[in-house]
Amino acid sequence: MGFKAATAQFIVICAALLPAGVVYSQSKPVELVGFGDSLMAGYQLPPTESYTAQLEAALRKKGMNVAVANAGVSGDTTAGGLARADWSVPDGTDGVILELGANDALRGVSPDETEKNLDQIIAGFKKRNIPVLLIGIMAPPNMGGDFAARFNEIHPRLAKKYDLPLYPFFLDGVVLDQTLQLEDRMHPNAKGVGIMVERTLPVVENFVNAIGAQ
Repeated sequence: MGFKAATAQFIVICAALLPAGVVYSQSKPVELVGFGDSLMAGYQLPPTESYTAQLEAALRKKGMNVAVANAGVSGDTTAGGLARADWSVPDGTDGVILELGANDALRGVSPDETEKNLDQIIAGFKKRNIPVLLIGIMAPPNMGGDFAARFNEIHPRLAKKYDLPLYPFFLDGVVLDQTLQLEDRMHPNAKGVGIMVERTLPVVENFVNAIGAQ
């Protein structure tokens, strides 16, 4: 057997041994879009320190060929997200990390309205065959117990309805630590974003591998 033929056979054998869903060595990156508000956009942070940028770096450090575009808009509500979902997330996107609802809660938007908007956003992505990883948000305590109880059920309920992977609370590990926040005590600093990336990374890895297995 010639050298070229032996090399080709070796490549075929190695490819056959790789488990389904592994995207580590493919030539075309898995293209994700982070779709959300200021928490996704990287409010007052350099672009390289945003959640999407740090997440992409973390995934690539793991050997995963993934590109994460930033479609976060500071101040965006679920209504705003619904209005721009079609043009903010282009056709052919491999997956969306959907994070919206924080500004709805801060503005006291009816949880029913928030859920309706998120439902329509998810349904739109589903219709376009774009997988969704849903990122949960929790209502601030000052909104009252009744509001929080209604709001905090939204993301888990939609994840169950559409059979979506869910990360329950985007600011987990950051919301109570002022050293991880900007001076406004609402948004994470670069270090805080790093904690968010670290904690969401296993869920995102599973999401990417599920996309690769389709």
